[in-house]
Amino acid sequence: MAMDEYECDEKVHVAVGKSLKKAATLLQWCFTHFRKAQICLLHVYQPSTMIPTLLGKLPASQASPEVVSAYRIEEREETKRLLEKYLSFCRAAKVKASSVIGEADQVQKGIVDLVKVHNIRKLVIGAIPENGMKVKRDSSKANYAAKNAPPFCEIWFVCKGKHIWTREASETPRSLSSSAQPETTRSSVQSEIIEAEATFSSKSSSCNSHGSPQHSAGWYLDTHSEFEEETIDSQLIEAQRETEAATDKALAELLKSKRLEVKAIEAMTKVKLFESAHAQEVKLRKEAEDMLKATIQEQQMFLEEKEEIASELERTLRSISLLDSQAHETNNKRDEAANELSLIQASISNLQHEKQQIRRQKMEALHWLERWKSCGQVGADHCNGVIAFAEEFPELAEFSLLDLQNATCNFSESFKIREGGYGSIYKGEMLGRTVAIRKLHPHNMQGSTEFYQEVQVLGSLQHPHLLTLLGVCPEAWSLVYEYLPNGSLQDYLSRKSSLLPLTWNIRARWIAEIATALCFLHSSKPETIIHGGLKLETVLLDSALSCKICEFGFSRLVKEESLYLPSFRFSTEPEGSVTYTDPEYRRTGVLTPKSDIYSFGLIILQLLTGRTPVGLAGEVRRAVSCGELSSILDSSAGEWNSTAATRLVELGLQCCQLNSRDRPELTPSLVRELKQLHVSEEQSVPSFFLCPIFQEIMHDPQVAADGFTYEGKAISEWLENGHETSPMTNLKLSHLLLTPNHALRLAIQGWLCKS
Repeated sequence: MAMDEYECDEKVHVAVGKSLKKAATLLQWCFTHFRKAQICLLHVYQPSTMIPTLLGKLPASQASPEVVSAYRIEEREETKRLLEKYLSFCRAAKVKASSVIGEADQVQKGIVDLVKVHNIRKLVIGAIPENGMKVKRDSSKANYAAKNAPPFCEIWFVCKGKHIWTREASETPRSLSSSAQPETTRSSVQSEIIEAEATFSSKSSSCNSHGSPQHSAGWYLDTHSEFEEETIDSQLIEAQRETEAATDKALAELLKSKRLEVKAIEAMTKVKLFESAHAQEVKLRKEAEDMLKATIQEQQMFLEEKEEIASELERTLRSISLLDSQAHETNNKRDEAANELSLIQASISNLQHEKQQIRRQKMEALHWLERWKSCGQVGADHCNGVIAFAEEFPELAEFSLLDLQNATCNFSESFKIREGGYGSIYKGEMLGRTVAIRKLHPHNMQGSTEFYQEVQVLGSLQHPHLLTLLGVCPEAWSLVYEYLPNGSLQDYLSRKSSLLPLTWNIRARWIAEIATALCFLHSSKPETIIHGGLKLETVLLDSALSCKICEFGFSRLVKEESLYLPSFRFSTEPEGSVTYTDPEYRRTGVLTPKSDIYSFGLIILQLLTGRTPVGLAGEVRRAVSCGELSSILDSSAGEWNSTAATRLVELGLQCCQLNSRDRPELTPSLVRELKQLHVSEEQSVPSFFLCPIFQEIMHDPQVAADGFTYEGKAISEWLENGHETSPMTNLKLSHLLLTPNHALRLAIQGWLCKS
């Protein structure tokens, strides 16, 4: 016997499915390896969960029972036809075969249940190999049979005509009672008939094992069995045909009833639609009648309004006629006013010409007085003062009271900026620019000669961080300064006009600039200049946010007896100034450079903490002694540099010492140290700060129609040269208008301040 042929006289069951190709390969292997065994085809019919209906495929639970029953009959007949093909294949191979059909919701479970019910000892099943020895886990039927089949069943696993594994039987089968049979497995009538056919074959085999007399009986039984099988087959085929005809008839009746049902539903739907349309038509007719009545009423109202509008139009036309006559009169008066304005402008021009002549005559008179003085004829003190003023102020402009009145609308309250201790400050327009005019209180001023001398000293002071004196009006005791639009440090610190965050770098730079200006004043020769009123309000900011100290040297202009009166500063200075005043000066009445140092210390502490100066020095000392310096630093300034913050707090507290001897002096070395505190690493210029045309930092960023931002001068020249395309995309611009980019301008200014 060959190695691949198995000695087996018993019945071998072969599990076949719906695939004819796979089943043919499996049967061919069985024909080759089980030549002496009887072949029994084992098939499990799995009812479909979806039932085809007129409305499409529906779950079996949702379809009608008649349709499900008819479809189940058709499925079973299809299963029988499939098994008939397998049996025909066996007959063609001259192999006697029978079949067993079971029904189950799960094929693998149905196979195992059939093994248990029929005590199947030999089973061949198709499988997918994993490693040549075991069944692949994904092959659910074979894997389930290997794990759950009774141990008395020997199972061969075959893949593509090759034997891959055999599960050996481990015990003999036990007889199973009818009550132990699974409920889920049902054997059909055909299975019983074919089993009987298998019994005849078994008896025939046992007869062949005895002598020749019994051989003829076995042949008779085989012939009789074949005859009965053919009879049963013909009966089954006839029953199948009758069943198919009945099924077709039932389906036809079912379809007919469904069609009638659908037509009835459609008819009912049409009736409902007709009733709804009729009701809607009645409703629309009533609405149309109501709308017609409303329209007639509105038309009547419109006619009445038309009459009112006609009368109103007539009155309006009369008013227009009257207004035309008034406009004609107004135009005549405007022409007369224009003529008068021309005369006034001519008069002003003549006055300016006369004023120039008067100034020229004045200069000639001064030269005559100078020659007269050289001859020994000296005039009065007032004339000497005028001569000295004219000789010593070649760089300062001299203004008359009329000039100042014209610049400030006669010192109007609307032009007043604020009221100071030494006088009032006004905003005016003169010299083709905006200026600040300080009008001093005459009762606190010195004589005219002393006033000229002190103005001479103040006019000679030129420093980047001191407010520039442009001119003087002796007649009105007034000084004309440059105007700074960004207000004072107090305004920025209180967020009145701050548009940018006050970072610690900006505050440290302001402290260094104030120190530079004070050092310059205290080092002036031949006399030291003492500010005497330094505070946040007297430190102004120019357009580049640089500090400029104002009101410096005013103590030189005030009468000495007024300056040293204890009540002078309290009565003339605004509220809050006393806080900045040196306590030693209030006690002794002696103003020294150390008085400015005390005020400077309070400014340092205010810029560091953002708090008011009242009791600030004591509060900072307590925080430093407790090691809580960071708790009092102004968080809005960002993350402070610890070294710079510590040094500035230390300097501020030293400057605020009550005893002037304990306060430091502002030396050039100290000023250099303060300048180094705010110097940060040089930053690279962000690309979007650069003009795409000039490739320089933009000062007037303008947005064009292409969405790009350019320097205003660059894009204006581009458009003025006749270009109508974008410098960046070369596409035609939709318009030639420019829009200021305020957000980018503020960002650039902030970056420049930090840098």
